[in-house]
Amino acid sequence: MSDGIEFRNVTKRYGSDANAPLAVKGISFEVPKGTLTTILGPSGCGKTTTLRMIAGLESPTSGQILMGGRDVTTLGPAERNVSMMFQSYALFPHMNVIENVAYGLRMSRVAKAEAATRAREALRGVGLVGFDERLPSELSGGQQQRVALARALVLEPAVLLFDEPLSNLDARLRREMREEIRAIQQRLQLTVAYVTHDQGEALAVSDQIIVMDHGVIAQRGTPQTLYNQPESEFVAGFMGEAMVFAAEVEADGRVRLGPLALVPPRALAPGPVKVAVRPEAWRIGAADGLPATCIKAAYLGHGYDYGFKTELGELFVVSNDALQPLRPGDTTVLSLGMQGVSVVQARAG
Repeated sequence: MSDGIEFRNVTKRYGSDANAPLAVKGISFEVPKGTLTTILGPSGCGKTTTLRMIAGLESPTSGQILMGGRDVTTLGPAERNVSMMFQSYALFPHMNVIENVAYGLRMSRVAKAEAATRAREALRGVGLVGFDERLPSELSGGQQQRVALARALVLEPAVLLFDEPLSNLDARLRREMREEIRAIQQRLQLTVAYVTHDQGEALAVSDQIIVMDHGVIAQRGTPQTLYNQPESEFVAGFMGEAMVFAAEVEADGRVRLGPLALVPPRALAPGPVKVAVRPEAWRIGAADGLPATCIKAAYLGHGYDYGFKTELGELFVVSNDALQPLRPGDTTVLSLGMQGVSVVQARAG
């Protein structure tokens, strides 16, 4: 039994029609105490429904939800000691910063002076000293994000939930805030469930990633496992823009991908397979391998994004070499490195 969050064969169907489709289809997983688990997937995969069931905002159609070893399946949000941080921040526009952060404490009948003291301590923890009297309209997006985080933390929840918390921020602020969230989670040893559709964000903050697809768990594991050892075509494509190719395992155990021969990490039976290749796995300018013609090149400062025409089709390739760029029309030869190449199962159907 987990001391964190545990789902046991949980399903969710919206409405009373027994023939309505399931949004979540019998999923089981754990979020160990003091760790951060990201629930990742495309729109409509069931990740937000799963988070709302953890929060008590939705009730499962069947199955059990446990927190700290206690069955909370039928309990409401107020009985779960959970705080949730929404995508919209949901700050009260007519309240200043200190009032926003202290609001939950005041609703819990904490004395005004004690609530203000705890709110200031929470604001200090997210780097917002001296902002007490400002209104949300006087704050930047990143500062509003920190106020919302302080408001969630001040309640000292057993479980902290994030629903797409960084999607309204620009790229630089997203990076800063995900580092801040991860640092606070580790410092306070919080149990966190975090929903996003951004695989880069998930890789950066997580102890565990759960990838969902059409209401089921496609794969779960550490960021390194999901990125380097995807178990399906869907996971490979979702975790890092991998392209998936039809290939063949030959009698000698090597995997034949066009003119390329790959040695798989484990023995495979001869026959057809799928190979997932990430854009950074390709090596440009090999002595032999896959002939390629550059059809587009985009300069990114640290390197280039290329499009190549090959016998395997059009390839997207990421190169960190900014000193010897290729131009459209240039020809070269591509080979594959050891990292970023996986043999995966074909998607059923």
